[in-house]
Amino acid sequence: MRVYSYCLMPSHLHLIADAERGLLSAIIRDFKSYTGKKMIAVIQEHPQESRKEWLLYLFSYFGKRNQQNAQHQFWQQNSHPIDLQSQHWITQKVSYIHENPVKAGLVNEAHHWVFSSANPQSGLLLSPL
Repeated sequence: MRVYSYCLMPSHLHLIADAERGLLSAIIRDFKSYTGKKMIAVIQEHPQESRKEWLLYLFSYFGKRNQQNAQHQFWQQNSHPIDLQSQHWITQKVSYIHENPVKAGLVNEAHHWVFSSANPQSGLLLSPL
């Protein structure tokens, strides 16, 4: 997967990406499966997580409501892909993604959000647009 722009919010992830090989939908499915299992394990094993029981209950509750889950559901089952067919759309969506934490009131400027490609210190190697 090549990632061009991203913003990880407290409750969701925005991403502009494509697949170098294979189907992007399959890569995202595998990403969600892997990261969801890892996050559940981190929550279960963290001795100071004060919301552990509540979080695990919610993930289990939603997991049982969905036949595609073995036990827990961390991510929503669906994604909302948009085919970016022009440079104008790409520019518009990158701006939307980067401004998400500002609009949510989490930071005053997009580049202050640590979990975003707007932050020059984010550490994730991006593919050029």
